Amino acid sequence: MLTELEKNAIRDHYRTLADNLPNFRPRAAQREMIAAVANAFSRTLTAEGGAGQPENGEAPRREGESIVVVEGPTGVGKSLAYLLAGGIMAQTRGKRLVVSSATVALQEQLVGRDLPFVVANSGLELTFSLAKGRGRYLCPYRLYQLTQNNAQQSLAGFEAPAVLWDKKPKPEDLALLHEIADRFSRREFNGDRDEWPDKIDDALWQKVSNDNHGCLKSACPNRAECPFYLARDTLDKADVVVANHDLLMVDINMGGGVILPAPENSFYCIDEAHHLPKKALNQFAAEHSWLQAVWLAEKLPQQSSKIAALCDKDELAMLADEAAEGLLEALNEWQFHLTDEPDLQDKGDGRESVWLWEDGEIPEHVQTLVSNSHICAQALLKHVCGLRDALAAARRDKEQNAAQIDRTASEFGVFVARAEQVAAVWELLAATRSDDKEAPLAKWIACRRDDKADWIFHASPISSASALANGLWRRAAGALLTSATLQSLGSFDLLLRQTGLSWLPQTTTLALQSPFDFAKQGELYLPPLTASPKNPAAHTDEIVAWLPKLVSDSEAVGTLVLFSSRKQMQEVAFRLPESYLPLLLVQGEQSKASLLAQHREALSAGRPSIIFGLDSFAEGLDLPGEACVHVIIAKLPFAMPDNPIEKTQSRWIEQRGGRPFIEITVPEASIKLIQAVGRLIRTEQDYGRITILDSRIKTQQYGRQMLACLPPFKRIG
Repeated sequence: MLTELEKNAIRDHYRTLADNLPNFRPRAAQREMIAAVANAFSRTLTAEGGAGQPENGEAPRREGESIVVVEGPTGVGKSLAYLLAGGIMAQTRGKRLVVSSATVALQEQLVGRDLPFVVANSGLELTFSLAKGRGRYLCPYRLYQLTQNNAQQSLAGFEAPAVLWDKKPKPEDLALLHEIADRFSRREFNGDRDEWPDKIDDALWQKVSNDNHGCLKSACPNRAECPFYLARDTLDKADVVVANHDLLMVDINMGGGVILPAPENSFYCIDEAHHLPKKALNQFAAEHSWLQAVWLAEKLPQQSSKIAALCDKDELAMLADEAAEGLLEALNEWQFHLTDEPDLQDKGDGRESVWLWEDGEIPEHVQTLVSNSHICAQALLKHVCGLRDALAAARRDKEQNAAQIDRTASEFGVFVARAEQVAAVWELLAATRSDDKEAPLAKWIACRRDDKADWIFHASPISSASALANGLWRRAAGALLTSATLQSLGSFDLLLRQTGLSWLPQTTTLALQSPFDFAKQGELYLPPLTASPKNPAAHTDEIVAWLPKLVSDSEAVGTLVLFSSRKQMQEVAFRLPESYLPLLLVQGEQSKASLLAQHREALSAGRPSIIFGLDSFAEGLDLPGEACVHVIIAKLPFAMPDNPIEKTQSRWIEQRGGRPFIEITVPEASIKLIQAVGRLIRTEQDYGRITILDSRIKTQQYGRQMLACLPPFKRIG
């Protein structure tokens, strides 16, 4: 229950905010959200002894009483609501506030704009820090190793750390590393990858980025200038930690409280929460490349012999080498099977070939090989970790070899990380279900053809619900999940199922009203169409015929046309009348930033501009005013279950008597349609029209359900 102190604090800081902003208009929906967040967080359970600290390791069992799900349409002011309410409740209840967004870009908006705004105008004293994974930060120790010149190496007795390169480095890569090292040493670059002015290739960045396994921690000679630890020091002192969903899931997957504050001591504000289930699934899945695993097995003996000499661990090195040899034999046998596997043959269409193991069952002819691969991978990980621990012990005992041990430990981190990755994959691939009621894992192997053929081994749960429920919700002191679109077909059921919150019966849900007057600000037009999207050629013909009737080639306003298919988008663009071609801006032909800049430039010059976009432009694209007065949706945004996880999930639903199309496809399409429609009205001054060029929205029952969930625009036609 909220205390009088908390009620007064929320009321006073909100009033201060209003007083400091001349044009501030209190919004009923925003106040409702503030109350919902504060009330949920006030219901947090604490173990006896206070401050939420578990006694004897036992945390109070949570059933969702301190969790609230809030759908807050555009214009409500969600971030201000949860930062104000969450910040006050975290302070009064002795918790940390962890805010998680879908992307790094949204993180930076919260830290660079939203939080400073709240602190400056509300009088609420909050310190805050941006949290990123280790991989976003430079490792000075590795960088200096890779950029030592020959003279320095000779003087220092260094060996060139060739193990950090899978192949001979390109001159331009070495030149870039030297530039990074020079600018970092002059403090012109702070070591945060996102602050480097140009793009850095992922493979190159991995050579010099921070990672847990190769990190020397307190023993590192560059610890004082390490960007990761400097950021971590700030993180530990902040009232508000701003993370993203990927980092949050990494932390939960590691047990929680490793990177971010412990769940038991955290109030979470999870923005763009509709992305969370799939973000979580990515973290709970595992994959490894055949080539990378071969590299690990072949290169390990060279490293283990070096460690054996340093640490006097000949027997341990021999065991590691034997495990690596066993894994290499298994990988060579896999190559024999996979080369001949019919599903992995080149189809000639440039796409990956995929061999999906139906229902997650191990094919009979590779059962023994899967078992052997699993045993070898687990043995290898055990002995590799033993070698890592031996290096750590030697570092404490042999000060005279410290520099050489440090270099070896840093290099060996690559082997530990890859051994962990390989073992995680085979742990899942070898798993079997206890009974038919247990959901299967999705298991598949993909063939990638670049310079040389490679096979990627994959395994993944088909739902992140269980991992989220047990790893996060049942441990968190409290949580808010929010986004502009969380309901599907008028219900929160899909999100609650996907996140595991359906198992926490005391979870609260709230749908806020939009501040916009949709009936006055917008129109919805459903043209009389004859072609079904199930006939792609006829449907494309109809779109080509309709667009010139719907969009003027002379009126200086912005139009957004959203497609579900790149092929259809490109064909329509190619077939439009010639007068429209100079007005078109097609997604994929240039960067998003460049496309939007050209769009605004055309409108400023009094010219019309038409954006053709795909799924990613249906969400997060902000074009207020005349930048977008017409949104045309070519097709209802159904996603075909064409990836292995979705296929496995669909089969499992069917086997239980369900209908995947009705249970998953339609609800997810409904959310996407609402998001696409949401591109039109972004402020209380916006106006415009939505046009949907898919007859199924009127002719099919599911279409009419989706139509009923759209904002109450004035219907025309």
